[in-house]
Amino acid sequence: MSEPRRDRLDQPREPGRVRLPKFDPEAFGRWSESIARYMGTAKFIVYMTVVIGVWFAWNRVMPAKLQFDPYPFGFLTLVLSLQASYAAPLILLAQNRQADRDRIAMEEDRRRAQMQKADTEYLAREIASLRIAVGEVATRDFIRSELTRLATELDDAALRREKRARMEWEEDHP
Repeated sequence: MSEPRRDRLDQPREPGRVRLPKFDPEAFGRWSESIARYMGTAKFIVYMTVVIGVWFAWNRVMPAKLQFDPYPFGFLTLVLSLQASYAAPLILLAQNRQADRDRIAMEEDRRRAQMQKADTEYLAREIASLRIAVGEVATRDFIRSELTRLATELDDAALRREKRARMEWEEDHP
């Protein structure tokens, strides 16, 4: 039985098979947002100012034996550069996550606006059809005028019948 290739020391490893540590991108994103949010506060600026002020004071006032970063402050520059090199990508990651949330919110707003527009157009068509239907419906005044006209016609017809009946009676009874 042959051994698996990965366990054999006499065989080279396959290229591109470097195993990177796995991480949860969502958890990392939340962590980077919390750091970026903290770095954008006055509290962070005050703490940074105090640390740099103490750093300057310590390395200028203390005896040369106790100074850990003499005058050109090369180590401080290195620390601040390191902080900036990590802060910039973390801030960009936080901004990208915010942009993604804004994009999703904008898509949802657009979807809702389209639904509201469709609802408004539907209601406008319904109102228009109701107006047309109401225009075809007989109103109270129209019915009243038609009934009055019909009553007048009936009265006239009754009078003519009466006249005709009287004339016929007069012809039959001279």
